[in-house]
Amino acid sequence: MARQGLSRALVTASWLAEAVRAGRVGAGLRVLDASWYPPKERNARQEFKERHIPGASFFDIEECRDKSSPYDFMLPSESHFADYVGGLGVSNDTHVVVYDGDEVGTFYAPRAWWMFRAFGHKEVSVLNGGFKNWVKEGYPVTAEVTQPTPAVFKARLNRALVKTFEEMVQNVSSLKFQVVDSRPEGRFRGTELDQGLESGHIPGAVNIPFHSFLSETGHEKSIEEIQEIFREKKVDLSKPLTATCRKGVTACQIALAAFLCGKRDVAVYDGSWSEWFHRAPPHYKVSELKRSKA
Repeated sequence: MARQGLSRALVTASWLAEAVRAGRVGAGLRVLDASWYPPKERNARQEFKERHIPGASFFDIEECRDKSSPYDFMLPSESHFADYVGGLGVSNDTHVVVYDGDEVGTFYAPRAWWMFRAFGHKEVSVLNGGFKNWVKEGYPVTAEVTQPTPAVFKARLNRALVKTFEEMVQNVSSLKFQVVDSRPEGRFRGTELDQGLESGHIPGAVNIPFHSFLSETGHEKSIEEIQEIFREKKVDLSKPLTATCRKGVTACQIALAAFLCGKRDVAVYDGSWSEWFHRAPPHYKVSELKRSKA
């Protein structure tokens, strides 16, 4: 089961290229570009208009989120998600493949993958290696915009895959689940700013920077390599696990990596450090910088 079923979380560029060539992109297979970049650096929507995988649609994470929240990219409501992805031609029977154009290979695509899973959709995959490697390997791109026929998508939030601030606070003392933080080491330790915020981490969290799971080419490492990374950090994949980061994005890389190893129930703390920093009491924010000043 295992290898074939789990590998569905990833599809190769060659597999997707054959699906595109054979004309399979449509109601049964939708390809979504989930790229997002800091506005001053790159314009994801404009880059999509200029070139994308044939038949793909743009999944705008700025639109598919809870806009009433003070925190970035929090999950939208069930109805908002259902209406948004339905407008992209995704039904509950659609196989969805997500990708992004980040230079590391994969950055925002796992967030879209996790969002679909959180709302009950199992047939969703990440393009291994991302758009960067799609282009590098010589597969076709286009500027032609596809207008998918709207579909009906019924969303039901799986609350087991989402952790709230309150649950994270309770876990500091109860230790009911392990916590893995996917941010760079300096931000985890509190020795460098985290996009303008003082950094640090949740008490008891373990640090595995998300890029640890990616090869130099930007592809996911092998299952054996991923399992060894978790073992080295003493993360037990047989026990409950929650991932966190800065704003709930790269935490989804932890969820994807664990999924590839057979663990399908990793939760993501949606608010992550952006929420924790603003709401947690000072003694719940562990920082080496604070200790050195004390």
